[in-house]
Amino acid sequence: MAYADGDTGDDTDGQTAPASRARCGMACAADLIGDRWTLLIIREALYGVTRFDAMQADLDIPRTVLSGRLKKLCEIGVFQKRQYKEEGQRARNQYVLTAAGVELALPLIALMQWGDKRLVDGAPAGTVTERSSGAPLRVGLVNPDGAPVELRNAQFRVSD
Repeated sequence: MAYADGDTGDDTDGQTAPASRARCGMACAADLIGDRWTLLIIREALYGVTRFDAMQADLDIPRTVLSGRLKKLCEIGVFQKRQYKEEGQRARNQYVLTAAGVELALPLIALMQWGDKRLVDGAPAGTVTERSSGAPLRVGLVNPDGAPVELRNAQFRVSD
């Protein structure tokens, strides 16, 4: 892990990743969901927007792009289709997050909190709070006992 002072905390030359992309969860996830539209579609679902037309209008995304991304997200198990029917209308699909899709909330919340801190001028559009107390939450690292660990005390290790 590189720090602001340039220290990587390891003895590598820093020029090549010591882990193959095929064995790196970060690289594999980025290959599947790493494009802008895919992340924004998942964001919509996390906010509770599950219908195609509503997603398309909110994101101002071309219909063909949205259709293709939703198809891919269904194939990889992030979304599942569920039919709904409004009175007087034909049956349509909504796109509901699976358990795997809901798990993407944590990395996306981390990305949101980074963006709120580094990129957003003024108050952020929203926050993540504890349901029972309303206290603000932040994504962080914890050890196996549940104790918080500061980022400066973490390092990437490559498995053998």
